Amino acid sequence: MSNRAPSTSPARKPRSAKKPKATAKPDTVSYHRKPDSLSAADWQKALRKQFVPEQTLTIVRLSTAHPIFGDYSVFNPASGGSYKVALRDGGSSLATGSADEQTHGLNYCDCLDFKTNCLGTCKHIEAVIRTVGKKRGAKKAFREGFVPPYTAVYLHYGETRRVRIRIGTDKAEEFAALAREYFDDELVLIPESGKHFESFLNRASALDDGFRCYDDALAFILAQRESDKRRALIDAKYSSHESIDGLLKARLYPYQRYGIRFAAAAGRSLIADEMGLGKTIQAIGVAELLKRELGIERVLVVCPTSLKYQWRSEILKFTGSSVCVIEGQSMTREKQYRGDGFYKIVSYHALVHDAETISRMAPDLVILDEAQRIKNWKTRIARTVKSIESPFALVLTGTPLENNLEELYSIVSFIDHYKLGPFWKFLAEHQVKDATGKITGYQGLREIGTTLSGITLRRRKRDVLGDLPERIDKRIFVPMTDRQRSMHEEFSESVARLLRKWRRTGHLSEQERQRLLILLNQMRMSCDSTYILDQDMEHRHDTKIDELMSILDESLTDPEQKVVVFSQWERMTRLVTMELDKRGIGYRNLHGGVPSAQRKELFDSFNNLSECRVFVSTDAGSTGLNLQSASILVNLDLPWNPAILEQRIGRIHRIGQKKNVTILNFVSIDTIESRMLGLIGFKSDLARGILDGGDDAIFMSDAKHSQFMSAVEEIIVVPDSSVETAEAGASTLITARASESAAEEGEAEELAGRIGLVIEEDTAGPATAGHAPNITSHVEPQELVAKGISFLADLSRSLAAPGGAEELIASLSETDPDTGKTYLKIPVESSAAAAEALSALAGLFSALGAGAKANSVQPSKAS
Repeated sequence: MSNRAPSTSPARKPRSAKKPKATAKPDTVSYHRKPDSLSAADWQKALRKQFVPEQTLTIVRLSTAHPIFGDYSVFNPASGGSYKVALRDGGSSLATGSADEQTHGLNYCDCLDFKTNCLGTCKHIEAVIRTVGKKRGAKKAFREGFVPPYTAVYLHYGETRRVRIRIGTDKAEEFAALAREYFDDELVLIPESGKHFESFLNRASALDDGFRCYDDALAFILAQRESDKRRALIDAKYSSHESIDGLLKARLYPYQRYGIRFAAAAGRSLIADEMGLGKTIQAIGVAELLKRELGIERVLVVCPTSLKYQWRSEILKFTGSSVCVIEGQSMTREKQYRGDGFYKIVSYHALVHDAETISRMAPDLVILDEAQRIKNWKTRIARTVKSIESPFALVLTGTPLENNLEELYSIVSFIDHYKLGPFWKFLAEHQVKDATGKITGYQGLREIGTTLSGITLRRRKRDVLGDLPERIDKRIFVPMTDRQRSMHEEFSESVARLLRKWRRTGHLSEQERQRLLILLNQMRMSCDSTYILDQDMEHRHDTKIDELMSILDESLTDPEQKVVVFSQWERMTRLVTMELDKRGIGYRNLHGGVPSAQRKELFDSFNNLSECRVFVSTDAGSTGLNLQSASILVNLDLPWNPAILEQRIGRIHRIGQKKNVTILNFVSIDTIESRMLGLIGFKSDLARGILDGGDDAIFMSDAKHSQFMSAVEEIIVVPDSSVETAEAGASTLITARASESAAEEGEAEELAGRIGLVIEEDTAGPATAGHAPNITSHVEPQELVAKGISFLADLSRSLAAPGGAEELIASLSETDPDTGKTYLKIPVESSAAAAEALSALAGLFSALGAGAKANSVQPSKAS
């Protein structure tokens, strides 16, 4: 009798009765949250495997020496990209070989993901394994592995890129003996051997004509040698500050001389000096130094449209080199790229359309000014910029980190794809998440700063310019008119409806999400002026304009004083210029509609003409412009992004400023503006942690703010006592564009993208958010009448809006469930307040009745 346990399998059915086997649906992993059962690396590998069946990839075998292993071509019709895959193992961890080979395997793909992810695989490799794995004998081949007959030198893409040698079966002993002279015990090239690598190549080729040295390995060795030679040359010839003198027609500060030496020696680097420290002149100095010592011939400067002619002016001022501004129609631009000009200056917008022409131009040095334009790696601009190849690159931005670590990674990847390691690992090590997987903060920020120290230079004004004029920041808390407040509360209540729906259902449609962004911007607009929303000049309501004019009246009594005024909204700047015209004050006005060719005249006349006292601008003038002839800057509104705020301020607080600088930030009391101040503070802390050696970890102050809707709840006061019956999509009184430019739309989207953002309520104002001050004061009859007329006008518009009457009736009426009768309900403060109001109302009616009799006025018939 057998001791084997009885089988639990069902009895076999006859072959004829066998049913087709159902295909099991493969388990999928989340693209957004790592499963607890997987390590971060295994999760990333699983995602790449999972991606394969989701796309149709064309796979063509390129070599036939082995039935399974060899070279393959993988074509992705969705992207149009074609990639070469070298299949050497089945994708599992190896039992033999070096530690790196056991971890990452021997497969290779020439796509960027494979080269940077440190996983040893990518979707193209997984597609080949999936395809050939179906062939007869594939499992056995994968299990046994593959050792090619030829010996090859290759570049290993691990945590650190290293040149390695793989010894084949042909003349294995001879190659092993040769390798010991140039490679270590792990078969990694010894750094000193790279200096005379040609001798190894000659000896290896003589041993076996099948020997291979792959292109990327050789390019890596040559690039490292060129870098060493360049650093040695610059260190030898420009070791002192004085050695830079004569490079430019300008007197440079010591820190600027150091910046030129640093960037030229690095070859590809980031200058992240605070705004106003002269990044432009340092970049020009780098180009001139590389021209003098290394003979570069073509420099491509990429900058915002508004800065093209300022770059041209600076180059002509400080150098004797030729310069060409790229503009005009496509054929004209193509001729300009081919024409003379050591410097070619192009806008980010034009660059997107000229990628192929630029590739043919083959620039030696690419300078990116205001490089935060590539902070979002998904945008077309970022992708196009990163497709430009050049031996040297210099990135300029005072704000490489504005909102989150992903932006910094995107900018650094243009300089060096490998510097910050795999993207997935970078986020895993530095993001802090709560139990739900939402981002609550960042850690290890100083470590990032240390990693970037070899390619990044960051100086602050207080560190390098002890005599720079003092900067004083002040908040001017401004009240709103009743009409502004009414609009603001109306938009706020519409947001509250959406929040209440989100609380009930946990979901908002795409249309509702877009509406939410529009409403948030409408709230901000109402803080400035009702004119921005309805363009009704005759019935305009605002207080900031009057406050600004009072400041200007006082400031401009000094005949040498000049003032810069910023607002995000072009219509707000329109109101400012109208008031300046009334007062006969000279000004210049910049907004997105001003052609770039005309902008230089605006800056020059403001800086040079004594009668031009005020510069009024939208954020089209917040970057790269020198307005240091002014020493007062007024922000009529605060942007979501603190980096934009600092860009505005950097226009006057910069080199060349000879006066103390005063920054006046207007904030409407007890509004979305006052509650935005915490948002700005958090983002600034994040940037300081990495760039300025500040706090090593930045956390949100409360874990409940880990989602965007939670952040909106902090901005918007939702009354607990209100009962909302209307749908979230109810019409608002005023329909207006939520944004007047692409930049404004981006700012609204930015708030949506700040998952887990903490927004602290402002406590500096006279009233805290959500708690109106209890003030009892005498109101003049005329003011009371004006408020009444305003109320009637609002009521008329509300009733005229679609569904407005029904909504008003629903909110003010209630049906008694016992009697079925309908009653009017009006919230009141207290019974005493209601009695007092009725008594006053009776007195008013009595007075009106007496007046009517005296004037024989007939009442109109009720409709």
